[in-house]
Amino acid sequence: MPVYVYRNLTTGETFEIEQRITEPALTEDPRTGDPVRRLIQPVGIAFRGSGFYVNDSRKESAPAGTGPAAGTETSEPAPAPAAAGSTDSAKAD
Repeated sequence: MPVYVYRNLTTGETFEIEQRITEPALTEDPRTGDPVRRLIQPVGIAFRGSGFYVNDSRKESAPAGTGPAAGTETSEPAPAPAAAGSTDSAKAD
């Protein structure tokens, strides 16, 4: 069952109560009878596997007006794309 956090509006004390999801939220502290409000708590998330880290994300495209298309030269030529089914005979000696 989920654990919900409540704050006593009179004393400011926070406490946890285990309740079913279908149960209505408490309106008063079961110990003192003071009015209470349910607090929203952040969910604990564990990112596992690839695709969740900054270095795993797709690289951003260059802004318009920059890069080889804009007439700038690169220090190394880009490798030619390999055709499907190509062999090593295409290498230059």
